Amino acid sequence: MTPQPAQTIDPAPHARERRARRPVINLTSIERAGRVLVGVAAVIAGALLLASAGAAWAVVLEALLVLAGLDLIVTGAIGHCPLYRALGYVPPSLRRPT
Repeated sequence: MTPQPAQTIDPAPHARERRARRPVINLTSIERAGRVLVGVAAVIAGALLLASAGAAWAVVLEALLVLAGLDLIVTGAIGHCPLYRALGYVPPSLRRPT
């Protein structure tokens, strides 16, 4: 009996397809800057308010303010809004002529 050559088995056959791709930019540069600025302001305000929060509901609302600010910072920094994509919205200045 002749030994057969060893076959290499790819542990992740679709690894190339699962690789993280950079999302399509769907925010204008002005909107990106605005999101980052408002997000930073929200994080700072939320953090300052959290330091003096007394009631449990106030802590929850201020933590939500910080999380919303972080979301604005991230979406502004990467230039992609998942909600815009889900709604199919593309700003007029970013639309490609058909």
